[in-house]
Amino acid sequence: MALGVAVDLKEIVLSNATFGPQEIRQLITAIREDYSNHAVLREATQELESREDRSPAAAARLGVCYYLLGRYRQAVETLSKADGGALSFFYLGKAQFALERFDAAIDAYKSAKKAGYDSDDCTLATVEALRYGGKSQDALKLLDELSGAVEQTAEYLFQRGATVASLNGNPREVTALFERAVQVDGTHPGALFGLALENDRYGNDEEALRLYQRAASSYPSHVGSLMNLGLLYEDRDQFEQAAQCYQRVLDAYPNNQRARLFLRDASASGDMYYDEEAAKRRDRMSQVLSIPVTDFELSVRSRNCLQKMGVRTLGDLTRITEQELLNSKNFGETSLTEIREMLASKGLDLGQFAHEKSEPEPVHFDTSHLSPDEQAQLDRPIADLNLSVRARKCMVRLGLNTIGELIRKTPDDLLECKNFGVTSLNEVREKLTSVGLKLRND
Repeated sequence: MALGVAVDLKEIVLSNATFGPQEIRQLITAIREDYSNHAVLREATQELESREDRSPAAAARLGVCYYLLGRYRQAVETLSKADGGALSFFYLGKAQFALERFDAAIDAYKSAKKAGYDSDDCTLATVEALRYGGKSQDALKLLDELSGAVEQTAEYLFQRGATVASLNGNPREVTALFERAVQVDGTHPGALFGLALENDRYGNDEEALRLYQRAASSYPSHVGSLMNLGLLYEDRDQFEQAAQCYQRVLDAYPNNQRARLFLRDASASGDMYYDEEAAKRRDRMSQVLSIPVTDFELSVRSRNCLQKMGVRTLGDLTRITEQELLNSKNFGETSLTEIREMLASKGLDLGQFAHEKSEPEPVHFDTSHLSPDEQAQLDRPIADLNLSVRARKCMVRLGLNTIGELIRKTPDDLLECKNFGVTSLNEVREKLTSVGLKLRND
């Protein structure tokens, strides 16, 4: 059966028959269902490019194949000189987008629309380019102008969710939009990736793994899903599977340095064994404890009281007793019930870790000279730094919740954390530098 698919795939690329969106979907489906067909596409593309008598239509076909293989610069060069048809312009736009040339991509989508390519597809592609180009308000305006059947498509729901997220909209609305997108199309890579990230953030490792696996099976390769899936495999000591994920990234992006570094690390760790089941349980609990209380819908009174007490995470609440809360001004039984229900939703109890309350960590730097705004910067959750999965898991393992707690650590402290290397350290340094801070002793 797989052989039949391979023969059909090669025929689609090399024949003189019609080549359009339907045929491209067939290529993508064949590779998604059997990744070995990626090699078949590569071979067929090599044969097509060796033909000296290519027609403009064949050039368009070749350009699309270059795009599917991740050879974006060749795709741009070929499609720019192809038949000038709607398909050529649309995939020229997608290749320009992949090269982060967002204005050029938008221009190509306009040309595709003018040449007769599906208007809604062009608009949604433009929305994505606008969002990545830092113009999320313009992207949302375009989405608002769309109406009809397109509003029920997976791509529309995903683009709307991603755009709302980029504007710091309601996380529940974003998640609901991604979930609806997956209901419409269970293979949509962007929506699956968005849902996987949310589950990863909240410590739902099993669900995150399942969603990353589904997203990673898409084609063209979803880089974020493959990288994060690889990291989850590493956490489970499944180094061979992790290496396969990183290799797939390199198949499409040969110059991706992070994937190359991670592949080397995973390959080097492949013969190591480390039983960390207990550590994983601690990691999952730490991730739950680090969830900000602002992620929950609390009454204004409860929210204000928690803010005044310096309570920022669920973990903070597990280290506070009921009496301590009730002693706070304006905090009564109604607010107490609300807090209990919030904790119960995550399997926690108020004050369950109160006995573990430790003395404040000695401050290694003087903060008395800091302004209220600068002090507030230190109190922000580490999640605000938007770290990668690997760096974020290290923060969880070390029990770090705020930026202030992070900058009390030295580079050596971080490097002692499992799976945290120089690449992750440099990432943390860059993120801290962007907010005017640095690690201790840096």
